[in-house]
Amino acid sequence: MIVRDRPSGLRMFLLIRGSVLQQIRTVLLVNILLATLVTITHGGAAFSHKITLTAIPFTLIGLPLAIFLGFRNTAAYDRYWEARKLWGELLLRCRNLSRQCQSLIDLPAPVQPAAGLDDVRTRMVYRAMAFCHALRQQLRDVPDHGEVQALLQPTEWQALAGKHSKTEVLMQHMGADLQQCLRARQIDGPLAANIDNTLSAMVAAAASCERIKHSPLPFSYTLLLHRTAYMYCFLLPFGLVDTIGFMTPFVVGIVAYTFFGLDALGDEIEEPFGMSPNDLPLDAICRTVEINLRESLGETDLPAPLQPKDYCLL
Repeated sequence: MIVRDRPSGLRMFLLIRGSVLQQIRTVLLVNILLATLVTITHGGAAFSHKITLTAIPFTLIGLPLAIFLGFRNTAAYDRYWEARKLWGELLLRCRNLSRQCQSLIDLPAPVQPAAGLDDVRTRMVYRAMAFCHALRQQLRDVPDHGEVQALLQPTEWQALAGKHSKTEVLMQHMGADLQQCLRARQIDGPLAANIDNTLSAMVAAAASCERIKHSPLPFSYTLLLHRTAYMYCFLLPFGLVDTIGFMTPFVVGIVAYTFFGLDALGDEIEEPFGMSPNDLPLDAICRTVEINLRESLGETDLPAPLQPKDYCLL
């Protein structure tokens, strides 16, 4: 996610980092060069094969194309915003789980950081941190670099190794610990149901994230917009050269930047769990969860919040 102040005045034309221009610069340059060549040759007249087009077809096609691009970007942003709300919900549920485990599970002594994972309350809170990291890795298709392993007991980490869905296994272990607390009469049934509802909400958030990841916008719809935008922009110089002359490359450049940019931006935010500059900062969210839950357990050696690098927060 790009984190920087909004530009003002002429500064907005000088910003590169965070701009979609980096993704479309090649095709945009080719389009402008073609428009320049068309202008110099006046639509190919220098080669005795002049291509004559009027602005009417581009007017008829341009408006529907802009509407469809806007509709597609709206659908892509809806996916992005839903994903952000789900991770916000997950953060909320993790905080609730820590509070519930410490206040509803009745053990002789309060949570002591020195007790570590031997305390069932601490163990469940640490699993919540591991759950967030495991979900992030699953959504981004990246391996564990020690984040999940460091939060679990060695035997529990071995049970997770090689599993397709580590989040599901972690939730099964959470349920087993909650059941053990019920059998040991360390928590009443109605109170245990409250914790179980929190666990179910975390599973629901994870499942919804998986739905977004594995259900992209229809490929044929995206392909149609890609093709139409490219054909429109590359044929546009032939329709403008007889009307605006030497200004053709400038106008084509502006139109192409808008259409290619909207197309590329829709592609980027359609998959909100990636590691592109405009994707969700899942690393930072997981670090926030870890800081909050460790602090709720009374720990003082907390990891530092992640900071943007080159205005990008992952």
